[in-house]
Amino acid sequence: MIPVVDLFSSKSSREPQALSVTQLVRRMKNLLEIQLGEQWVEGEVSNLRKQGSGHWYFSLKDEGAQISCVMFGARRKAGSEALEDGAKVRVFAEPSVYEARGQLQIIVQKVERAGLGDLQARFEALKRKLEAEGLFAAERKQELPAFPRVVGLVTSATGAAIEDILNVMGRRAPWVKPVLFPVRVQGKGAEKEIAEAIRRMGEPERFGLPRCDLLIVGRGGGSLEDLWNFNEEVVARAIAACPIPVLSAVGHEIDFTIADFVADRRAPTPSAAAEMAVPDGEALRQRIEGLERRLKRRVSERIERLELVLENARRGVLSRGGDRLLREPEMRLDGLRYRLVRQVVARWRQQRAELKALDLRLAVMKPERQVTQRRELLEGLRRRIDRAARVQLEDRAAQVSHLGGLLKALGPQSAFDRGFSITLGPDGKVVHSVHSVQPGEVIQTKVSDGDIHSCVQAS
Repeated sequence: MIPVVDLFSSKSSREPQALSVTQLVRRMKNLLEIQLGEQWVEGEVSNLRKQGSGHWYFSLKDEGAQISCVMFGARRKAGSEALEDGAKVRVFAEPSVYEARGQLQIIVQKVERAGLGDLQARFEALKRKLEAEGLFAAERKQELPAFPRVVGLVTSATGAAIEDILNVMGRRAPWVKPVLFPVRVQGKGAEKEIAEAIRRMGEPERFGLPRCDLLIVGRGGGSLEDLWNFNEEVVARAIAACPIPVLSAVGHEIDFTIADFVADRRAPTPSAAAEMAVPDGEALRQRIEGLERRLKRRVSERIERLELVLENARRGVLSRGGDRLLREPEMRLDGLRYRLVRQVVARWRQQRAELKALDLRLAVMKPERQVTQRRELLEGLRRRIDRAARVQLEDRAAQVSHLGGLLKALGPQSAFDRGFSITLGPDGKVVHSVHSVQPGEVIQTKVSDGDIHSCVQAS
């Protein structure tokens, strides 16, 4: 238990002795540093600020309290890379008091990552979910209009962001009409206001609003908690569903929100969003003036060249009269006309001569007589073929008859008629010797009027 020190225990016999504020704060500082000393403290990082001096300032918090922290020469300290808004860390630090303000703080010596804080974990989970659904895909993003006439603004009506946007737009493009839909950009329920405003601006006719060419959604800088409404899913889906191109401008350049990933374009700051949304009027004016000068110069040069050509023409052939200028073309035209007529007549005569020659050939050939001659020739050939065929058939018949007589005279049948016979063994072959058969075999004898079958008894 920390002993309670009575800072006012020493009393004067006449009046109590008072301490200066500096003495009181210094005693408190000494008491903390001596009694507590260096400790490990765990919590969630919030409102991290990195100064150009190299010192980092932030808050460390949990559900019940928070405390200011400072890390001198942070880049040289162990674990400093773990410090980021929303990160859950363990720090080895010494409690102290900042005397100039009487503010309790801890001096951080080193840092260890203890896991992502709740907000950071929610941020990463939602980012993964929406990315998997394709809400961050480049192909679904719309191009910002080059020359918008009406720009919608969904932001706080009292913040610095709206002032920055209006100042930049008024300076760059005073002809562009800004339309503000005021919403809360921080606190519980602000995300629903933002999403509803985006939805209404996307359907302006339904809600009696002017139609905008572009929508800027955002706010000024702040801690992770301050910007958290732009990390809510309802805002992300409203931006994704908006038919109007959406330009996200939340916080500073180092701040990234879910709205930045879903929007069609991201601007590092509200001022930068205004510069991206509208063209620079002065630059456009200079460009138009430059184009005007170039156009005038080219037109003047063209006119001068044409005037020179006209003047030369006036001094040349035109000075001698238009009829003289047309003499030579008329002569060329007459020559072409004569050549054309002559060629047409020559071609006509040639074709007429060819047609007469064809008529003569046709008359000489007389197709009717040619057909009659061909028919007579075919008839003669048919008669000759018939006669030759009859002669051939008669010759073949005589030959067949003669061969038949020879076959009958010299064939086996004539031998049978003269009393001869042929004996065939059981195998059907001619028996030439008594030794060709065996007793008991059946033999066949062919005679003139049939066959005799007999059984061999002895051979």
